[in-house]
Amino acid sequence: MTGAGSLLPLRSRLRALRSEAFGADPAGERMARIRRSPNFADGVFQNPEGARTRPSGSTLEFAKQFFTKEQRVRRAPTGTIPVHPTTLADIARPPATGLRLTWMGHSSVLAEIDGHRVLFDPVWGERCSPFAFAGPKRLHPVPLPLAALGPVDVVVISHDHYDHLDLPTIRALAGTDTVFAVPLGVGAHLEHWGVPLDRIHELDWNESAKVGGLGLTATPARHFCGRGLRNQQHTLWASWVVTGPEHRIYHSGDTGYFGGFRDIGAEHGPFDATMIQIGAYSAFWPDIHMTPAEGLRAHLDLQGGAPHGVLVPIHWGTFNLAPHAWAEPGEWTLDAAGAAAQTAAFPRPGEPFEPAGAVPAEPWWRPLSAPLDHPWRTPASAQAEPVPVAELDLAGER
Repeated sequence: MTGAGSLLPLRSRLRALRSEAFGADPAGERMARIRRSPNFADGVFQNPEGARTRPSGSTLEFAKQFFTKEQRVRRAPTGTIPVHPTTLADIARPPATGLRLTWMGHSSVLAEIDGHRVLFDPVWGERCSPFAFAGPKRLHPVPLPLAALGPVDVVVISHDHYDHLDLPTIRALAGTDTVFAVPLGVGAHLEHWGVPLDRIHELDWNESAKVGGLGLTATPARHFCGRGLRNQQHTLWASWVVTGPEHRIYHSGDTGYFGGFRDIGAEHGPFDATMIQIGAYSAFWPDIHMTPAEGLRAHLDLQGGAPHGVLVPIHWGTFNLAPHAWAEPGEWTLDAAGAAAQTAAFPRPGEPFEPAGAVPAEPWWRPLSAPLDHPWRTPASAQAEPVPVAELDLAGER
């Protein structure tokens, strides 16, 4: 059979896939609330500053950068990424300082803060894609099975792109007692996948929720949303502030640099640690992802303009999502933080650390990287060394 009829089986399969991995569109009272949002205008959510959300420049030039064999080699490690063999024993005892972070890869971070456990953007799937057979695949395994992570008090989602909101992970967590904090509109996906409405805190920018002794505030970000070809911009994207009685942390989600970081810092900072997106940047989409230099600038804005706390680079090393070399985000962040006298943490995936204790600083990616150009370096930063970690290790005083 030829013609349109021959496409019906394919369309049926795609429709079946859409009903699951593609999630669900907001409707009813949820959509009415979206329309009332001060951040929703002309039928879509708006960025705090203007942003181009589609790639700019020549499609041919982008294809040459992204798909040629020489460039593909640069975008993958030359050996096995050293994943820390995380076990429940590593994270079973409370952190000595009250705050411990475990980067699981990409933007997934377990934060143990003032007696609570917060899991940001958990992605345990093999691909960040709606399809099991296509899309960006992991460059390293997850450090430990999701079931071995132990109880989680709250799962925080920054936005609904596949590398931040993962269907199999959410379905596994839906069967636990955890609650979810998500930007406005994203709750439609979670409900569709089996999360009860009474376990979802769905927030607009600058709205807050309480979970136990923690405050969670959705703060602005400069990005976009969507899980399908028909992207209606009806789900919000956000960064997040989490505050406990003794500590406060920040997770950027995905964002381009914008002046609002100073406002977030003035209202909610300073922070003991910030988890900042520094990977998957490109000149083809300069407004929606930050370079490491911009990520450092955002961290300093959040801290009132001066070095403070610990910068934790995220959104790199796990999935191949941009034309830059695989190890470039780590190397560039190391340079930028050293030049600014800002402490930055470079844990291996799955390596727990306490920001007030010994901060992992070894550039573990170097043995696995093809030779890197360093176009970001200035004469001053070219000689800069990483800031030495303070001698005091509160985490070791047990």
